[in-house]
Amino acid sequence: MPPRFRDLKRYCDNNGWVMVKNTDHFYYEKVLSDGSLLRTKISHALQKEIPGNLWKKILKLQLKMQEDEFWSSIK
Repeated sequence: MPPRFRDLKRYCDNNGWVMVKNTDHFYYEKVLSDGSLLRTKISHALQKEIPGNLWKKILKLQLKMQEDEFWSSIK
């Protein structure tokens, strides 16, 4: 089940991500222990579900994690 944008925002707020900009979207960054930088952006339409194909890309390319890791980290 794809999450809603509010789930993604909650994940970022609770897992060391820093909001760097709040304009057309919420923009978040996180620096990992190896110095690499992760970035994601989140729609202001927090109640909307993230489309499945977009969610897969966010997990793989932006969060660099598996879906089960995501869900266990926001509960």
